[in-house]
Amino acid sequence: MGKLIKIYIIFLFLIGTSLKVVAQNFDTIEDPLEVFLELKDADQRVNYFFETKRRYSVSSAYSWLDSINEPLLSAEKKKDSVSVFKYKLMLSELYYDVGNYDKGALIGEELLHKLKKLDRPIKVHLLYTLDKLYKELQLHDKQLEIRRQLKGLGEKVVLYDIYAELGLYRQAMMEYTIANKSKLRKGEDNFYKAEYYNNLGTYLLKDGSIYTALKDIEIAHQSIMTYLNNESLISSEDFNEAIYLKGLIESNLGKCKMFQNKFEEAIPYLEAGVSSSRVYDKGRYSKTTVNLWGNLAECYMEINNLTMAKSYLDSIVTKQKLVKSTTVNYNRLRANLYLRDSAPDSASIFFKRYVKLKDSLDYSSRKKQLLSLLVQFDLNNQKETIERQRLNLEKNKTEILEREKAIYLSVSALILCFICVIGLVVAYLKSLKNKRLIENQKQIIENSLIEKDSLLKEIHHRVKNNLQVVSSLLSIQTKNTRSKSAINALEEGKSRVKAMALIHQKLYQNEDLSVIKMQEYIESLSASIQSVYKKGGFRINMHIDAHSAALDVDRAIPIGLILNELISNSFKYAFKGEKTGNIFIQLKEENGHILFDYKDDGIGLPPGFDVDASGSMGLNLIRRLANQLRSILNVDTDVNGVHFWFVFK
Repeated sequence: MGKLIKIYIIFLFLIGTSLKVVAQNFDTIEDPLEVFLELKDADQRVNYFFETKRRYSVSSAYSWLDSINEPLLSAEKKKDSVSVFKYKLMLSELYYDVGNYDKGALIGEELLHKLKKLDRPIKVHLLYTLDKLYKELQLHDKQLEIRRQLKGLGEKVVLYDIYAELGLYRQAMMEYTIANKSKLRKGEDNFYKAEYYNNLGTYLLKDGSIYTALKDIEIAHQSIMTYLNNESLISSEDFNEAIYLKGLIESNLGKCKMFQNKFEEAIPYLEAGVSSSRVYDKGRYSKTTVNLWGNLAECYMEINNLTMAKSYLDSIVTKQKLVKSTTVNYNRLRANLYLRDSAPDSASIFFKRYVKLKDSLDYSSRKKQLLSLLVQFDLNNQKETIERQRLNLEKNKTEILEREKAIYLSVSALILCFICVIGLVVAYLKSLKNKRLIENQKQIIENSLIEKDSLLKEIHHRVKNNLQVVSSLLSIQTKNTRSKSAINALEEGKSRVKAMALIHQKLYQNEDLSVIKMQEYIESLSASIQSVYKKGGFRINMHIDAHSAALDVDRAIPIGLILNELISNSFKYAFKGEKTGNIFIQLKEENGHILFDYKDDGIGLPPGFDVDASGSMGLNLIRRLANQLRSILNVDTDVNGVHFWFVFK
């Protein structure tokens, strides 16, 4: 706890220092709004507006809104359609900055129909503004259409943020890594490194991989501290960006603490994030601050400090505009607060609002349609990339042929000129040709290996996607089935399909496609199963030791299915009473053999239970999978809980 307080004090000192410098120089700071109003025409103003990053350093976004209305009315009276367009474009961006996303999108859509008449920079500004607005309004189909138009204007388009908005965090992380990892150079740019690992940690955190996320976020924190230690080498603008990023990283550390139920330890990190975001978002709506206030309210409720929890919830309403995307979480927290404060009537009111608004935001059928569009968009991108590569390859081949032709003619001329040394020249040419052929063949082989590697990754990716489609179909069938036994069978089938899909996901995420790192795979598999039973109040600690194990797909799939059955059975039957306990999983390689060992400290098997004579489909499946690995399943019934183990090659 002392370490956390020390970190918090250092952060407040940095914030205080920057604020003090700003206060001392306030009289000399030029108000960007005054500079904007002194410019002559709409063209100069729109360029200044979008080029000025800290335009709200003195006057707030609301002051800008009031100031732009007057020149807009003047342009409308003069029927200057180009100037009207530019002022409305700025209005759309300003409504985004004050959190009025509906109005900003309405103005932007009106301008979108007139887009063809304007030059490229204005088109790009409008499209990026609409992209941000549609993201906040969760209109991802429209956002995808905007991305298509941006791509048509030559802008680089990515999709990982849309995957994340749809809840496909692993896919988002993979797309983000592909798009950004090449820019990462060890020891060169600590700011970019911090931003990169913080984003990876954010995706992992949302995906439920807490411990893996924590490692990435700690790397990000170390990198940003290294960057800030070289304060004399960076500009004030970069320093402000770094302080904000540091706050985001520390707020993510706080969220990790929340997932670990360390709510009191999480509070200083979350408050550090609030401090940095309020400074960074001065003069405009801060969604980051609102979300962190919600996290702080939840932490204080968990430690029974209802006064502070109420204070933060009140801050969300009174000091920031409450947009629809944050209202759902606010109603949930407010209902929880009243419930803890023994006010069930008030709690019921907010809970009903929460359920109603949550249902209105539930767009599962639309999400499937959007996912189809997104996949098609992604496939088109890949086809265009492959076509470009093919054209480049053909161009290179033509150049090589022309070069070889020129060399051949030159050699022929030399042979005619130096007939006396023809033997030496011919020998030299043959050796040169052989060397060139070897190099070309080597290059072809290397390209072929790279292409095969990419195709193999694509195959695993598609297999994983197909298995996810099967899982989705099983989910739909479950919803349409009334028989409890049929539902259980479908759920078990879906769980097994997910276990196999995770194998293929790990394969195409690994650099080495021949093996799977079992530690990471088992962590992801157990986290997936835990998320299913988390609603039932289970708090089971997973102890996984598989760092030394890396298996090929033929052995990894049976192990994954066995673990899926054992972990699911432990949750179903072993911890029915207290719903707490431990599961121990070990996968250890010794002398060419691998030991599989699974234990839990639950209620164990019933007295007289004969595993071999059991008609359980799950146990029969486990035994057959063990036999598939050319091993025999061993069950130890003399210990607390259950103990399954076997050895295979």
